[in-house]
Amino acid sequence: MIDRALLLLKNELANYLATRDSATVILDNIGLFETSAGTTLPDNIVISLVNVEEESALKNQPAVKRPFTNTAIYRNPPVFLNLYVLFTCNYSGDGYRLALRRLSFVIQFLQSKNSFSNSSSVSASAADVSDNDGAELRFTMEMYTLTFEQINHLWGSLGGRQAPFVMYKLRLIALTERAIVREALLIEEVDTYINRK
Repeated sequence: MIDRALLLLKNELANYLATRDSATVILDNIGLFETSAGTTLPDNIVISLVNVEEESALKNQPAVKRPFTNTAIYRNPPVFLNLYVLFTCNYSGDGYRLALRRLSFVIQFLQSKNSFSNSSSVSASAADVSDNDGAELRFTMEMYTLTFEQINHLWGSLGGRQAPFVMYKLRLIALTERAIVREALLIEEVDTYINRK
């Protein structure tokens, strides 16, 4: 589900940029930029996942599902996640102004469209983000502002020098295995017989 959400976001952003600029959007780990594995990262807009957070407000969901039969099905509730997504415009040298312009396009895109779902996707590769079990993929994006200290820690942990970037919080991805923990018969009647002497 995490990969599907980020792929949907990448496809939608690439579709938006195709009408404005010839920018290439890739889904990769920006922390690999200064390594031998980061040869595909220069001169691209790179989308990277930098943190995963459980949404604590939705933690106490019921574990029982009552279908239209006389059986109660116990399943563990889904885990609801917030994903912290980093958009890095990875252009250096003479491309710095280009990086700033493309960063503006990323922000404009997410300002104009902050709610996403696979059913309303306009990207040509919407089939790539479909799920085998038919679950609807829905999420929203909101800008997440870092302090200067947090920026220093972020880029220090990514092992590279800072490039023009913006971070967004991708809200509420539901992960579930749909495994049945237990099944039990429903209580259909209560016997209130009292034995009087």
